[in-house]
Amino acid sequence: MADELRIGVAQARPDVASGKALFVCAYGDETKCRKIGLEGSITLAQLESRLSALPKSQEIVFFCA
Repeated sequence: MADELRIGVAQARPDVASGKALFVCAYGDETKCRKIGLEGSITLAQLESRLSALPKSQEIVFFCA
């Protein structure tokens, strides 16, 4: 398992914009994720449905507000 790393918005934004990283809302409540509505983000449920197809090296950025 990879180490956790806290990064700021300035570092996360280019990785998400380029498709290098997935941007995931860390709340299990999809309504809360939609309310926050950060561009390019997916929900935990969407991540779980795609997880088996992702390479192990896929960078994933979780956010909570």
